[in-house]
Amino acid sequence: MRQGRPRSRPFSTCPRRTAIKTVQQAKARARSGPFSAWGAVAFLTAGVAITFYFRIEKARLERERIAEASKGVGKPKVGGKFALLDQEGKTFTEEDMKGGFSLVYFGFSHCPDICPEELDKMANMIDLVASTTHNRIGTNSFVDPSSRKAPLLPIFITCDPARDTPAVLKHYLAEFHPGLVGLTGTWEQVKDVCKKYRVYFSTPEGVKPGMDYLVDHSIYFYLMDPEGDFVEAIGRQHSAERAARIIVDHMKDWKAGV
Repeated sequence: MRQGRPRSRPFSTCPRRTAIKTVQQAKARARSGPFSAWGAVAFLTAGVAITFYFRIEKARLERERIAEASKGVGKPKVGGKFALLDQEGKTFTEEDMKGGFSLVYFGFSHCPDICPEELDKMANMIDLVASTTHNRIGTNSFVDPSSRKAPLLPIFITCDPARDTPAVLKHYLAEFHPGLVGLTGTWEQVKDVCKKYRVYFSTPEGVKPGMDYLVDHSIYFYLMDPEGDFVEAIGRQHSAERAARIIVDHMKDWKAGV
């Protein structure tokens, strides 16, 4: 009787699985399944990281969309050339805003409630932005290195030039924040800058001292980039904390060249 040749094992690079010898080993393998505990942790960590990244990227793209839409073809430009006087009586133009971000607000010193509330919020925004940029990014990260400007220049432009002289603005704004720049000018100059920023302007021309009249205006903060271009309008619905985050995020995008 011929003896058959032994059958050879097919070649495989996969490691042989350890044979199950006991009931406990079988139960352990069934509990572990195809994934180990470390594999599950790695999978979850990767999922969280990807989700977090896409949320950040979505927010960045939304800011970019807002900034680009503000500069879109066919849309009225916000901002432009102007020449006014600051609270020290010195000439201030749009060129003094360049090199860093600016936050522009229009109001008047005789405003009974809206302006004080918004200026208090503006003061908080200034401090929050300064604190964030100093502690995490560097005080001068968003301005021309050759300049000595703060990361955010806060500007208050009066809509009531007849009563808001440089001296009046100096006294009024000192109650809110020492960094505020107050601007005034002639009726024609103020009307012109309001028109360029698309701000509603209702102050009558040629008012006499002591005359009673109403002043109305738009209630927005206008964020301008280091080139003097409009970025985004921040309204009353934004808290100081939310507004500061918006400003700092735009600053980061600018620094990154987005």
